[in-house]
Amino acid sequence: MRCPFCAHEDSQVKDSRPTEDGATIRRRRQCEGCGARFTTFERIQLREITVVKSEDRKEPFDRSKIDLSVSLACRKRGIAQEQMDQLVSGIQRQLETSGETEIPSKRVGEMVMDGLKALDSVAYIRFASVYKDFTEAKDFEAFAGSVSDIVAKDTDKA
Repeated sequence: MRCPFCAHEDSQVKDSRPTEDGATIRRRRQCEGCGARFTTFERIQLREITVVKSEDRKEPFDRSKIDLSVSLACRKRGIAQEQMDQLVSGIQRQLETSGETEIPSKRVGEMVMDGLKALDSVAYIRFASVYKDFTEAKDFEAFAGSVSDIVAKDTDKA
Protein backbone atom coordinates (compact mmCIF):
# COMPACT_ATOMS: atom_id res chain seq x y z
CA MET A 1 0.00 0.00 0.00
CA ARG A 2 1.44 3.36 -1.03
CA CYS A 3 2.02 5.86 1.82
CA PRO A 4 -0.27 8.92 1.52
CA PHE A 5 2.46 11.10 3.06
CA CYS A 6 5.65 10.21 1.19
CA ALA A 7 4.35 7.88 -1.59
CA HIS A 8 6.71 5.10 -0.48
CA GLU A 9 5.57 1.77 -1.95
CA ASP A 10 5.78 -0.40 1.18
CA SER A 11 3.90 -0.29 4.45
CA GLN A 12 3.50 -2.74 7.28
CA VAL A 13 0.13 -3.71 8.78
CA LYS A 14 0.22 -3.01 12.53
CA ASP A 15 -3.39 -3.86 13.40
CA SER A 16 -6.40 -5.39 11.61
CA ARG A 17 -9.97 -5.64 12.82
CA PRO A 18 -13.42 -5.89 11.31
CA THR A 19 -15.73 -2.88 11.46
CA GLU A 20 -18.98 -3.09 13.40
CA ASP A 21 -21.06 -4.20 10.42
CA GLY A 22 -18.51 -6.90 9.56
CA ALA A 23 -18.44 -5.87 5.88
CA THR A 24 -15.11 -4.05 6.07
CA ILE A 25 -11.65 -4.68 7.53
CA ARG A 26 -9.91 -1.70 9.13
CA ARG A 27 -6.13 -1.82 8.94
CA ARG A 28 -3.61 0.44 10.71
CA ARG A 29 -0.44 0.65 8.65
CA GLN A 30 3.00 2.13 9.13
CA CYS A 31 5.10 3.39 6.24
CA GLU A 32 8.49 1.74 6.01
CA GLY A 33 9.89 4.90 4.40
CA CYS A 34 8.83 7.78 6.67
CA GLY A 35 7.31 5.88 9.60
CA ALA A 36 3.94 7.64 9.35
CA ARG A 37 0.84 5.71 10.38
CA PHE A 38 -2.40 5.66 8.41
CA THR A 39 -5.64 3.69 8.21
CA THR A 40 -7.03 1.77 5.25
CA PHE A 41 -10.34 -0.02 4.79
CA GLU A 42 -10.77 -3.21 2.80
CA ARG A 43 -14.15 -4.29 1.38
CA ILE A 44 -15.28 -7.27 -0.64
CA GLN A 45 -15.89 -6.46 -4.28
CA LEU A 46 -17.84 -9.11 -6.16
CA ARG A 47 -17.50 -7.63 -9.64
CA GLU A 48 -16.41 -4.51 -11.46
CA ILE A 49 -19.37 -2.21 -12.03
CA THR A 50 -19.53 0.60 -14.57
CA VAL A 51 -22.03 3.42 -14.11
CA VAL A 52 -23.58 4.71 -17.34
CA LYS A 53 -24.11 8.44 -16.98
CA SER A 54 -26.08 10.80 -19.18
CA GLU A 55 -25.11 10.92 -22.85
CA ASP A 56 -23.73 7.35 -22.44
CA ARG A 57 -20.62 8.49 -20.56
CA LYS A 58 -19.23 5.64 -18.47
CA GLU A 59 -17.22 5.65 -15.27
CA PRO A 60 -16.26 3.02 -12.68
CA PHE A 61 -18.62 2.65 -9.73
CA ASP A 62 -17.37 4.72 -6.80
CA ARG A 63 -18.87 3.85 -3.42
CA SER A 64 -17.50 7.04 -1.89
CA LYS A 65 -19.84 9.13 -4.06
CA ILE A 66 -22.87 7.41 -2.54
CA ASP A 67 -21.29 7.67 0.94
CA LEU A 68 -20.88 11.42 0.52
CA SER A 69 -24.39 11.96 -0.86
CA VAL A 70 -26.00 9.94 1.94
CA SER A 71 -23.89 11.71 4.58
CA LEU A 72 -24.89 15.14 3.26
CA ALA A 73 -28.56 14.19 3.11
CA CYS A 74 -28.47 12.80 6.67
CA ARG A 75 -26.39 15.64 8.13
CA LYS A 76 -27.68 16.84 11.52
CA ARG A 77 -30.53 14.32 11.45
CA GLY A 78 -29.35 12.13 14.33
CA ILE A 79 -28.87 9.12 12.08
CA ALA A 80 -26.11 6.78 13.22
CA GLN A 81 -23.12 6.35 10.93
CA GLU A 82 -23.71 2.60 11.10
CA GLN A 83 -27.19 3.02 9.58
CA MET A 84 -25.78 5.10 6.73
CA ASP A 85 -23.01 2.54 6.15
CA GLN A 86 -25.57 -0.27 6.06
CA LEU A 87 -27.63 1.66 3.50
CA VAL A 88 -24.61 2.23 1.24
CA SER A 89 -23.37 -1.36 1.68
CA GLY A 90 -26.84 -2.66 0.81
CA ILE A 91 -26.94 -0.59 -2.39
CA GLN A 92 -23.46 -1.74 -3.38
CA ARG A 93 -24.35 -5.37 -2.68
CA GLN A 94 -27.53 -5.11 -4.78
CA LEU A 95 -25.56 -3.65 -7.67
CA GLU A 96 -22.84 -6.30 -7.45
CA THR A 97 -25.28 -9.20 -7.25
CA SER A 98 -27.57 -7.90 -10.01
CA GLY A 99 -25.51 -9.75 -12.61
CA GLU A 100 -25.06 -6.60 -14.68
CA THR A 101 -21.72 -4.91 -15.22
CA GLU A 102 -23.18 -1.65 -16.55
CA ILE A 103 -25.74 0.14 -14.38
CA PRO A 104 -27.54 3.37 -15.37
CA SER A 105 -26.82 6.21 -12.92
CA LYS A 106 -30.56 6.79 -12.72
CA ARG A 107 -31.02 3.35 -11.13
CA VAL A 108 -28.32 4.08 -8.55
CA GLY A 109 -30.04 7.37 -7.70
CA GLU A 110 -33.41 5.65 -7.33
CA MET A 111 -31.88 3.04 -5.03
CA VAL A 112 -30.46 5.80 -2.82
CA MET A 113 -33.85 7.56 -2.82
CA ASP A 114 -35.63 4.33 -1.79
CA GLY A 115 -33.13 3.71 1.00
CA LEU A 116 -33.37 7.25 2.34
CA LYS A 117 -37.18 7.18 2.16
CA ALA A 118 -37.15 4.24 4.56
CA LEU A 119 -34.48 5.83 6.77
CA ASP A 120 -35.57 9.47 7.21
CA SER A 121 -38.08 11.63 5.33
CA VAL A 122 -36.04 14.84 5.67
CA ALA A 123 -32.89 13.15 4.34
CA TYR A 124 -35.03 11.76 1.52
CA ILE A 125 -36.26 15.25 0.58
CA ARG A 126 -32.74 16.71 0.82
CA PHE A 127 -31.34 14.08 -1.54
CA ALA A 128 -34.31 14.42 -3.89
CA SER A 129 -33.83 18.18 -4.11
CA VAL A 130 -30.40 17.68 -5.64
CA TYR A 131 -31.14 14.47 -7.55
CA LYS A 132 -34.32 15.82 -9.13
CA ASP A 133 -32.78 19.28 -9.55
CA PHE A 134 -35.38 21.38 -7.74
CA THR A 135 -35.19 24.95 -9.04
CA GLU A 136 -37.94 26.71 -7.11
CA ALA A 137 -39.50 26.59 -3.66
CA LYS A 138 -42.72 25.19 -5.14
CA ASP A 139 -40.72 22.10 -6.26
CA PHE A 140 -39.84 21.45 -2.61
CA GLU A 141 -43.42 22.10 -1.54
CA ALA A 142 -44.90 19.67 -4.05
CA PHE A 143 -42.37 16.94 -3.27
CA ALA A 144 -42.65 17.42 0.51
CA GLY A 145 -46.44 17.20 0.16
CA SER A 146 -46.15 13.86 -1.60
CA VAL A 147 -43.81 12.61 1.14
CA SER A 148 -46.25 13.79 3.82
CA ASP A 149 -49.02 11.82 2.09
CA ILE A 150 -46.85 8.68 2.12
CA VAL A 151 -45.97 9.13 5.81
CA ALA A 152 -49.65 9.68 6.68
CA LYS A 153 -50.69 6.50 4.83
CA ASP A 154 -47.97 4.49 6.60
CA THR A 155 -49.11 5.88 9.97
CA ASP A 156 -52.74 4.95 9.24
CA LYS A 157 -51.70 1.34 8.47
CA ALA A 158 -49.91 0.99 11.81
